[in-house]
Amino acid sequence: MFWVLLLLPAWVVAGVTCTRLCLAAVRAAAADGARAAGAGDRALTLYEAAFLSGGPRRVADVTLVAMARQRRLLLAHTGWATVVDPCGRDEMERSVIGAIGPEGQSPIAPVRDAAATAEPVRGIADRLVGAGLAVPDTAATTIADAVRQVRLAVPVVLVLAVTALLLPVPADVPRHLVALWFALPLTLTLSCLAMARVEVHPYARWASPAGQRLLGTLRAADDGTGDDRAYLTSVAVHGVRAVGEPDLRAAFAHREHRRTVSGRGGGGARGH
Repeated sequence: MFWVLLLLPAWVVAGVTCTRLCLAAVRAAAADGARAAGAGDRALTLYEAAFLSGGPRRVADVTLVAMARQRRLLLAHTGWATVVDPCGRDEMERSVIGAIGPEGQSPIAPVRDAAATAEPVRGIADRLVGAGLAVPDTAATTIADAVRQVRLAVPVVLVLAVTALLLPVPADVPRHLVALWFALPLTLTLSCLAMARVEVHPYARWASPAGQRLLGTLRAADDGTGDDRAYLTSVAVHGVRAVGEPDLRAAFAHREHRRTVSGRGGGGARGH
């Protein structure tokens, strides 16, 4: 009856990991429901829509695009940014200008990285979490860890099952019966993963279900007009792929291979 000694840990591994996943999902759903109850209907700012759609880097992207369209910042197809107006109109713009540096020119990639981790973005995230529109980092991390544990439980159960089938069993115990017993914890873990993929996946995004509903209204209202506000909203929701200008889109896609050659980047920026 050695196979029974292997069946017990298989059930323990499957039961513990699946229970942790279910509890994490229930806690996240309850917390989201409590936050959503106080969220109400509110209009999203451009930066808030960008954060809920793509996180901190999307906020930096939409700030750069907005400043470029207003000709207060030049973004060259060579991948460099040049400050035209050093007076930012809000905290995000001031963080972008500060990331570019006192020389007024910098490659775009480090500017995006610095702006995405700046204090204004953290403030946007805190406000959205407090309003029930964004998912707290702890909730997403807890669920992701629980899903990872269930995924690890699947091969553990399989290894225990194969080991039990390879061991000698009593003549009155058919091997297919042993396999059936191990199929139960395996089915449990696979079912939990399947349900997590359908039900838990939204909690891993930047926006909570309430935030996703507000983003849905922005997508529905996107009529493709040439209005500047609509244009920037489209960039906030869809990312830089929504940028219509080829040179501006190339500025974000460009990867400077020789970042130390500042003269080449500066010339490209002034020629934008």
